[in-house]
Amino acid sequence: MMTLYTADHEWLRIDGDVATIGVTDYAQSQLGDVVFVELPKVGRTLKKAEAAAVVESVKAASDVYAPISGEVLEINNDLAGEPALVNSDAAGKAWFFKVKIADKSELNGLMDEAAYQKHIA
Repeated sequence: MMTLYTADHEWLRIDGDVATIGVTDYAQSQLGDVVFVELPKVGRTLKKAEAAAVVESVKAASDVYAPISGEVLEINNDLAGEPALVNSDAAGKAWFFKVKIADKSELNGLMDEAAYQKHIA
């Protein structure tokens, strides 16, 4: 299992041809208290860089972009009832959705953890 990051503060955990996607701890710290999360529909085909989900906090609403292209296999229904999970466990229980990776070459432009830490420093 490998974790990669985008410049827009999404993380992807790659397991075979499935990517689990969420927002980074840094992203949730910038947002403040998350009050609502809107997730994509299962079965939707996302294109890389397309707005896939929305996170609303007391400060602002932010789009979450698809870091890669693929079909949405599963969404995290826990976030509907408990959006504050994004604040308490951004890199764990608060994953947003899983996609079947359409084109693994799209992973090439993403950052590993060391590069991401430099990016946010």
